[in-house]
Amino acid sequence: MTKNECFNLGYISKRIGNKGELAFVLDVDNPNFYNKLKSVFVERNNTLVPFFIQNIQLRGTTAVVSIEGIDTIDKAEEIVKSGLYLPLSSLPPLSGKKFYFHEIVGYTAIDKVYGELGLITGVLDFPQQIIFQIKHKESEILIPAKEEFIISIDREIKRINLNAPEGLIDIYIGEKEDLESEIETDLD
Repeated sequence: MTKNECFNLGYISKRIGNKGELAFVLDVDNPNFYNKLKSVFVERNNTLVPFFIQNIQLRGTTAVVSIEGIDTIDKAEEIVKSGLYLPLSSLPPLSGKKFYFHEIVGYTAIDKVYGELGLITGVLDFPQQIIFQIKHKESEILIPAKEEFIISIDREIKRINLNAPEGLIDIYIGEKEDLESEIETDLD
């Protein structure tokens, strides 16, 4: 299993007690979804290693966990601060306007005014906001991934319908068209 086939669940924050129990910090929207976790991949030396969970007790976004084969302080300390991963297939399904970043890449972006813009090639996660990167012909269009700009997501045909803020797409499409006409004028 590679990181590209997984999502980051969180990390191991510390050892608890002297029998190898660990504290998992779960960096997910709904930690309760993972309260019956049976296994997890732990990142060790840039490799994902599977570990099987014997017991898990959820306390908010932290879980106290016992793992098979980790039964001493030393063994537990070896994996503290390691990342935790699960296969993408174990993510809870989303509906409506909610989406996973990895899921939306490759979707066709359709704007209410401009029609088909192109394929979403990435999702940028900035502290201020999340941005869709859309490949439009030979250029790129960046549109905030705000719920108010998303009309609908059609998972069956991999399409997202948008209503971009007025003038935003003009910045990208207009500049390119202006530049192309300038080049044509210079060539004449």
